[in-house]
Amino acid sequence: MPDAELCRRILAAVDEGFEAQLQFTEDLTRIPSLRGQEATAQDFMARALAGRGYGVDRWRIREADIRHLPGFSPVLHTSYIDAWNVVGSHRPRQPQGRSLILNGHIDVVPTGPEELWTSPPFEPRRAGGWLYGRGAGDMKAGLVANIFALDALARLGLQPAAEVYIQSVVEEECTGNGALACLQRGYRADAAIIPEPMGDSLSVAQVGVIWMQVRVAGRPAHAAYASQGFNAIEACFPIIQALHRLEDRWNEHRHPKYHQHPHPINFVVSGIEGGDWTSSVPSWCTFNLRAGIYPDQDVDQARRQLEEVIREATRQNPHLSNNPPTITYHGFTAPGYVLPEDTEAERVLRGAYRSATGKDLAHRVLTGLTDARFFGLYQDTPAMVFGPTAEDIHAFDERVEIDSIRRVTGVIASFLADWCGLEER
Repeated sequence: MPDAELCRRILAAVDEGFEAQLQFTEDLTRIPSLRGQEATAQDFMARALAGRGYGVDRWRIREADIRHLPGFSPVLHTSYIDAWNVVGSHRPRQPQGRSLILNGHIDVVPTGPEELWTSPPFEPRRAGGWLYGRGAGDMKAGLVANIFALDALARLGLQPAAEVYIQSVVEEECTGNGALACLQRGYRADAAIIPEPMGDSLSVAQVGVIWMQVRVAGRPAHAAYASQGFNAIEACFPIIQALHRLEDRWNEHRHPKYHQHPHPINFVVSGIEGGDWTSSVPSWCTFNLRAGIYPDQDVDQARRQLEEVIREATRQNPHLSNNPPTITYHGFTAPGYVLPEDTEAERVLRGAYRSATGKDLAHRVLTGLTDARFFGLYQDTPAMVFGPTAEDIHAFDERVEIDSIRRVTGVIASFLADWCGLEER
């Protein structure tokens, strides 16, 4: 860990630039970087990185370049025609330390009905020690912390004595293919930090996720003669109930990392639509399911179990037996990830946290997933997910704690000093 005097100077440099950091985070939060609409925010990031003297690589993702790679997830209906990744590269004069990837995602999830927010989701505001706005917590505050941790070192006339790659990627929220495209592009390092909103703690395990869509075919009829038809919407209910019974069974048999967690596996029916007319028996219904899986579960085997449950739920119904539901996989088809125990990178992060805060770094397991799996599973690179405290991510009035942004920035800057070493600018 950096010596006490250097750590004090680093934290003071973070403090000196912190108001500018918050303003930068607010400016980035104002840009509604929903999936398929990230290009403007990525332009913002590219300009910020170029203005700091980093080499900037901005490229459009091509599905053909990554479709064959391990970890690829089926692309959603949105096109990649405007899907841009941005990487800023720092290269030292005389490489001596260990290299690092600072990764974060620029995409945010939809807001839902904006009238249910206390204030407009893309008009960031500060109140009570929190910064509000869609994407402020998940994860623009962390993405910006990566840049300003390096800024703090620069303010001291210092820079990392190893390669550092600042990655701003798209599509973390639905496939992870943005991070995968960085691997395909050739970016490698000795460790990675992803400052997702972890509540000032380190993720040591995260679940995998499968997205699937189930389409049920009915038989239309006039509502006055409903018994002559087959209601596709109502036919989905027993299928959903059967899937939740599978969820219960998976929660009964815990992965070792999740023994103390009350409910690690979650199945969520996240969208449903069907029918064409109020006075007609609906002839079709489609629902989307997000299913979590344990880190040691095989993705293909989990998919087969999900499919078998759906088949069993429809087997006793004459109409569905002859017209079985159609299953489509879209978005996440992703395994989980466990951070290897006691790596050198984790030891350095623990030391940096202790130096910056005077406390021990807490650990947590996630019932969601992040892009860490790409580095850990396909690069053999320890990927440490560590970031600020946020609340109501993916919900109304998303917010991130301002003091935690400051702490996390100081920890990342201290980690850079130890892991990469330092040289004069």
